[in-house]
Amino acid sequence: MAKGTKYVAREADENGFIHYTDEEHSVWGELFDRQMKVLPGRACNQYLEGIDKLGLSRDRIPQLEDVNKVLRKETGWEVAWVPALIPFTKFFNLLANKKFPCATFIRTREEMDYLQEPDVFHEIFGHCAMLTDPYFAEFTHTYGKLGDAADKQYHVWLARLYWFTVEFGLMNTPEGQRIYGGGILSSIGETQYALTNEPEHRPFDIMTVLRTPYRIDIMQPIYYVIDDMKQLFDIAQMDIMSYVKEAKQLGLFEPTFPPKEEERAAS
Repeated sequence: MAKGTKYVAREADENGFIHYTDEEHSVWGELFDRQMKVLPGRACNQYLEGIDKLGLSRDRIPQLEDVNKVLRKETGWEVAWVPALIPFTKFFNLLANKKFPCATFIRTREEMDYLQEPDVFHEIFGHCAMLTDPYFAEFTHTYGKLGDAADKQYHVWLARLYWFTVEFGLMNTPEGQRIYGGGILSSIGETQYALTNEPEHRPFDIMTVLRTPYRIDIMQPIYYVIDDMKQLFDIAQMDIMSYVKEAKQLGLFEPTFPPKEEERAAS
């Protein structure tokens, strides 16, 4: 997770207030508006209810403490300031302590549609609304504790579980499939793509998930679908590390997408 970035997180002043520019608030507002137009009928109810609980609006980038007041009340979580991308060890440790990392920069207009580094819009708009749900919050906490205690050789294997749930998870509901993954919910393109017939939708199976490779810079060719939010809680009660160790022994499946090198050669 650690790599270079051109973005610099904004730091709080002596009163804990983060000062954003008018342009940064404007970018947030545009991102907020276009996502709120496409999420009804696509996002799960738990997420939409979480947006309301957090009081997110298009007017301004929320202060971390405003988000924390709600999260503490609902599930005991907080968001924690980080400078940018962080190593796996720091990431797991924060989650293990019910702190969700948030880099306080926002993308530029040149990268409105896709940003490789998670910005404040992705972290707060994409993820924090789901952290108001007790099942989702418990799963994320358990995941963090597992990663914090695990040997580093297993971190990349655990990352696949996070990728196909917290980031790019789908869920069955009485109204049809809905999105709960923050990587989709904060992306205009992925939100409109994920529930179409173009990608493959597979029932969630932990061993299959752990052995499925992915790329971060393309629309996902495969999504895994849980039956309901309680299934995440049930997964958190499993002996996840035994599955991780078995998956490592078995190895990854063949990817369903071309490697970056082939794409460049073909272009």
